[in-house]
Amino acid sequence: MKMDESNVGGLCVGITVDIERTDGRVHSATCSAINPATRTATVEWFEKGDTKGKEVDFDAVFSLNPDLAPQKNAEFKLPAPPKHHAKSTQQLKNKDLSHNRQSYVSRNVAAAAGAAATTGQQNGAGKGAHPTIGGAGGPQPARSIENIAAAATVSKAATQNSRRRSTNVSSVVKEVDRIQRNREERRLKQALQKEEKEALMNIDPNNPNWEFQSMIREYRQTLEFLTLQEGDSLEEHQITVAVRKRPVNKKEVGKKEVDVVTIPKKDTLIVHEPRTKVDLTKYVENQDFRFDYAFDDTCSNELVYKYTARPLVCTIFEGGMATCFAYGQTGSGKTHTMGGEFQGKSQDVSNGIYAMAARDVFSYRTSKKFSHLSLQVSASFFEIYSGKVFDLLNEKNKLRVLEDGKQVVQVVGLVEKVCHSPNDVLKLIQIGSLARTSGQTAANNQSSRSHAVFQIVLRNIDRVDRAAGAQVYRLHGKFSLIDLAGNERGADTCSANRQTRMESAEINKSLLALKECIRALGKRGAHLPFRASKLTQVLRDSFIGDKSKTCMIAMISPGLGSCEHTLNTLRYAYRVKELGTGDNDNDGPKASPDDYDPEANGTHDTDYSRLASFNEGEMSAEQQVFQVAMSAVQEAEEEVVEIHGQYFAHRDNMDKMLIPLYQMTNEIDYDVDAYAQQLEGVVAENIEWWQQLRDRVSKLRRQIDEEEKIHNQHVPKHK
Repeated sequence: MKMDESNVGGLCVGITVDIERTDGRVHSATCSAINPATRTATVEWFEKGDTKGKEVDFDAVFSLNPDLAPQKNAEFKLPAPPKHHAKSTQQLKNKDLSHNRQSYVSRNVAAAAGAAATTGQQNGAGKGAHPTIGGAGGPQPARSIENIAAAATVSKAATQNSRRRSTNVSSVVKEVDRIQRNREERRLKQALQKEEKEALMNIDPNNPNWEFQSMIREYRQTLEFLTLQEGDSLEEHQITVAVRKRPVNKKEVGKKEVDVVTIPKKDTLIVHEPRTKVDLTKYVENQDFRFDYAFDDTCSNELVYKYTARPLVCTIFEGGMATCFAYGQTGSGKTHTMGGEFQGKSQDVSNGIYAMAARDVFSYRTSKKFSHLSLQVSASFFEIYSGKVFDLLNEKNKLRVLEDGKQVVQVVGLVEKVCHSPNDVLKLIQIGSLARTSGQTAANNQSSRSHAVFQIVLRNIDRVDRAAGAQVYRLHGKFSLIDLAGNERGADTCSANRQTRMESAEINKSLLALKECIRALGKRGAHLPFRASKLTQVLRDSFIGDKSKTCMIAMISPGLGSCEHTLNTLRYAYRVKELGTGDNDNDGPKASPDDYDPEANGTHDTDYSRLASFNEGEMSAEQQVFQVAMSAVQEAEEEVVEIHGQYFAHRDNMDKMLIPLYQMTNEIDYDVDAYAQQLEGVVAENIEWWQQLRDRVSKLRRQIDEEEKIHNQHVPKHK
């Protein structure tokens, strides 16, 4: 059965054609069957060791193989070529025999030429027209030239189609080779990445943060390390800000935490903050900080003391006030630095900054430069817990902080013990450290929740009180060494009971007030908001005067889990340094005469409102509302406790009046009218006192309820 060539065109079984796959790829395939009825062709190809096939529409085949499409004019008859042209056609056929499609074109050309020759002979015999070359009618030169030209045109077209098909096949092969090369390169790259990943994971097996560890290790290899050494020069500042990195502890090692803090130079620190992109790609953001000194995890307490607190010892002998405080996250090493190193649960107080400063004080006292002053050395140790002051050297008695008529802050009832040697100071440090308040927080189960203030006081003889037979000493200098509570920055104000919320609120408020007081020290003439917290109130004299100096040691933890708190600590310290070194003619609030007048500015409300305005960027509106509510509770509590404390003296007065009246009733003929009048007066007087106490207690209850309401509004309840 013959196929209709007008439908199948140049398609035939065994021919090679280009096809397009469903994924868009174009490659060669062999035609194995043709179905003119459905206008489809079955093609097969060899791929990955298997023979595959599919049915393709004629139109799809012709679109990729236009030379195989059927001719538009089926009636067209090719003229018969001359014999010598037939020979050249046969040569072209033999030359391109290697390609099936070209062979097929050659056969079609030869067949068309033969048909044209036969038609020419018939026309010449029947109609007397021009016979073909070599025919019986004799030579016809004009007709032969036309036939030769037509045959040459057909041969040229066939050759061009053959070349076009060869070019198409060549481009497809090149594209396949390119895709294969890219695939091999990609697989090789993936294999190398896998080997590198396995090698990095083997450096620290089972570490979930091995990618961050690898990035940080690679970054550190590009740094040049010039850390602080024993013989480096010492620079003195009115406000010195240093940072100390503690070593990785056993708990962090057990959790395989990554060390994200690098100290390459004596004044530079880098925090490698782990970050994750939206597509879950991990990367490290390196943040640089610069301070006066940066101590890495190999530095000892002695080296830290040499560059921070030791230069301040001379200040107090010259009649100034010095302050050194350790600031940082709970568990970052503040108590270790200030109080002494821990051996298990016991603390060696002999190698902390407290003890080293005490030894230098006695050394300066006997030196030639200051021995003529005949100074007396005494020490006190107290803590500030939730806005209340407790004496650590006197069974933690509660103390009151007041201002006298000379605007000097006095801690009423504070025990100040005279010391004759450094050993006397060490004993006081040991007693106070054991008595210090500790509590449980989310950061550390044994976290210190109070500010510990250890003061070394120098006094010289002012006069001799001959009547009392004693010497009266006046203040010459004071060195305040402070171990601050953990700066959880309000994290515990939302997660625990009211007592913990009050602790955290007071800690945060005191730290903000401390920063502003240091700002005022660095910028003379600025307002000193010391009444905003108990801490700054008791340290008021340390922030005024040209001879006052302050040193801050920012303590940081190196672990990845503490990265956020570490950055908060460094930003606070950087802000302190920035504020302390600013110009005096800044645009900040200036001090007025009323700022130092206790009568005109005697409450802490004004200072706290100014404190909130200074720190608008660091305190949200919710935090400010919460702080105001907590301050109201503390103020109402102090009023109730103060009146309650008056009861005992009031009770003695009542007993003096009520006991005689009661004894009067034992008389046989006592004056009932006088008894009733006097008893009524005593009751009326006491009713007024009890009414005042009841009003204060009611106010305290209202403030507590208001604080609870605000807390519930801003903190979601955990189910």
